[in-house]
Amino acid sequence: NTAVIVDFFFFTAKVGKTSLIMSLVSEEFPDEVPLRAEEITIPADVTPERVPTHIVDYSEAEQSDEQLNQEISKANVICIVYSVNNKKSIEKVILCLKLLNVLILLSGHRVPLILVGNKSDLVEHSSMETILPIMNQYSEIETCVECSAKNLKNISELFYYAQKAVLHPTGPLYSPEEKEMKPSCIKALTRIFKISDLDNDGILNDNELNFFQVRAVFFSCLHTQTCFNIPLAPQALEDVKNVVRKNMSDGVKDNGLTLKGFLFLHTLFIQRGRHETTWTVLRRFGYDDDLELTQEYLFPLFKIPPDCTTELNHNAYLFLQSVFDKYDKDRDCALSPDELKDLFKVFPYMPWGPDVNNTVCTNEQGWITYQGYLSQWTLTTYLDVQRCLEYLGYLGYSIIQEQESQAAAITITRNKRIDLQKKQTQRGVFRCNVLGARGSGKSGFLQAFLGRNLARQKRIREDRKSYYAISTTYVYGQEKYLLLHEVLPDFEFLSEADLACDVVCLVYDISNPRSFEYCAKVYKKHFLDSKTPCVIIAAKSDLHEARQYYSLSPLDFCRKHKLHPPQLFTCNTDEAPSKDIYTKLTTMAMYPLSSPFVLLKLLGIIVAASYSMFLMQYLEKLILLRLGFRDIQVSFNLWSFNIVHDFWFRLFCRGWW
Repeated sequence: NTAVIVDFFFFTAKVGKTSLIMSLVSEEFPDEVPLRAEEITIPADVTPERVPTHIVDYSEAEQSDEQLNQEISKANVICIVYSVNNKKSIEKVILCLKLLNVLILLSGHRVPLILVGNKSDLVEHSSMETILPIMNQYSEIETCVECSAKNLKNISELFYYAQKAVLHPTGPLYSPEEKEMKPSCIKALTRIFKISDLDNDGILNDNELNFFQVRAVFFSCLHTQTCFNIPLAPQALEDVKNVVRKNMSDGVKDNGLTLKGFLFLHTLFIQRGRHETTWTVLRRFGYDDDLELTQEYLFPLFKIPPDCTTELNHNAYLFLQSVFDKYDKDRDCALSPDELKDLFKVFPYMPWGPDVNNTVCTNEQGWITYQGYLSQWTLTTYLDVQRCLEYLGYLGYSIIQEQESQAAAITITRNKRIDLQKKQTQRGVFRCNVLGARGSGKSGFLQAFLGRNLARQKRIREDRKSYYAISTTYVYGQEKYLLLHEVLPDFEFLSEADLACDVVCLVYDISNPRSFEYCAKVYKKHFLDSKTPCVIIAAKSDLHEARQYYSLSPLDFCRKHKLHPPQLFTCNTDEAPSKDIYTKLTTMAMYPLSSPFVLLKLLGIIVAASYSMFLMQYLEKLILLRLGFRDIQVSFNLWSFNIVHDFWFRLFCRGWW
């Protein structure tokens, strides 16, 4: 609101409009009044709503119709001034409204209107009975204020209501004709209710009401004191619920506020003229004046440096876990279609299609499991962080977690080149691009990672096929996400995105004699001089192996290019396929410089260093024994065994192939 500029435009002549402006500025009635006051800017620190305010006067005698159109196009609110002691002035209001409607329609710029009855000091009666039918006819009119420039009656209130008409308009919220909130307002408040209903029982209990009060500054209009980020006292909560009980039977249930009761309270706020309370709530949850979530709320500024990736941080995973628990009503650690639909009711559309069920782990019924749910969020964050920010915005992440924006949920990883230099990484997600000729078994390789054997894979419909698969693996006891991406077999048109990854998987069908040739050509063209580690997968190893129509056999090809030998793989198993190969792929992605020959060199260094340390410690103990320290003789044999055991453990249990 601090950035809003409020323009006042006074229309009609000889009704005291210029006197109103000058009385506001000087706080006294002017002796001499010009035809038109100069444009005046009131600083933000002296206005009730803390916004800078421009006041623009209009004179029919001095200004043209073109200037009138320009002023209307710039105005945020228009005040139509009439004289309460002049019936012709009141009648002219209707003509002004008709003219303004035409001009506003032509400009396409919706502007709220305020009717101002000046010179109330000259009459003892009110003009409201005459004005009310006009207000009912024109929905653009926000309110009517009777005032007096001479005795300064309601001058400050006039400008307050004009500001309020801009900052907290009634039009988008409420229909005076039907005396109820508009559908768009009900939809927005329903989303807010569901976000605030932390246990998803359809009721806001006292804890949830206080949670909402602290974050959204609610219920202030029911009390004499305005509450800002302060929990309500128990009696205040009871007062709120009693107001609802008196007006509707199903507004309070189990001593908590239902959705109907929540909507009723906001209707009551608007009817009492305190719609700024509803606007405070709506804007806190990201809505603009048209009751649409703002781009700034959904897509906060977020820059990603080159060669860096995006991941969810620990707090984001905790938040997503709480969302999962909120909607997993049967506590089976999986989201049924109805539970998933309920979760996404706070979204304007269904974000996950049927392909998601073939991208992440599911249970036997095909429902997304807890692990699969977190995996899909991890995938979205990695591939399209802006989409992830949008989704977290719909879920109310910044409100619930009390963060400035949902960008606080994202971690930008270190530049990959720095990881290579330091030979270590803190990343938690690694990408493996899977390439191979058509029919080589790439899709089966992806689905096997999700624990699906060939029999389960045959039940997947073609229109629900996914080119991604993501799940967790464990490397040295650390949980990591491995993201598999099946690249379409178009050898000549592989894009940078098809080649950018942490590890490459080249798949060929051992039963097809022409299958390996594709892998060999792709490797020689794109990965021969690359630092990206590559693994060749001999898929469908349960079938008879055919001799490949290539100059080198797959094994000889790997030896020539210093690659690991082809890894046998099949998903034609009774149980879930083995995940060993996926752990190896993740390990290679974490340690890309660890080629087989580098590993052999490192292995030799480890053997030499470990043996030297063992020998030195053994000689030290032997010398101590020779010098007469017999008290350690009993534990010497056990100590020797532990040293040897530790040596072999370090040597063979560090995840090397």
